[in-house]
Amino acid sequence: MNIDDPVNVLGGALDLCSSEPRTGFFRDGHCNTCDEDTGSHTVCAVMTEEFLALSKYLGNDLSTPRPQYGFPGLKAGDRWCLCAARFLQAVEEGAGPKVHLASTHRRALDVVPLEVLEAHAET
Repeated sequence: MNIDDPVNVLGGALDLCSSEPRTGFFRDGHCNTCDEDTGSHTVCAVMTEEFLALSKYLGNDLSTPRPQYGFPGLKAGDRWCLCAARFLQAVEEGAGPKVHLASTHRRALDVVPLEVLEAHAET
């Protein structure tokens, strides 16, 4: 697997999303991606209770710890590399979390318009 060019949606170097908990398709703390990342885990999102509840309802429980996989479970305030399509779905459902643009990979733009990401940008 080769990591795609680590450039963010603003055109700069891809910043760290989170090392605690360690996130990313490669679990390197960045929202890096490659062709094998079919879910496009490219959006660095700040978890909210509302988003975590929606994700659980949709079948992806991100809040329950899974120690057998080294997954601590997420809580509101944690940053996590989300699938771009799941982020867009959450936006459409009115539960779109804030995003850290400097840590969101430019490949997210294949799925999510920049204007949508900017509207949800962390301030």
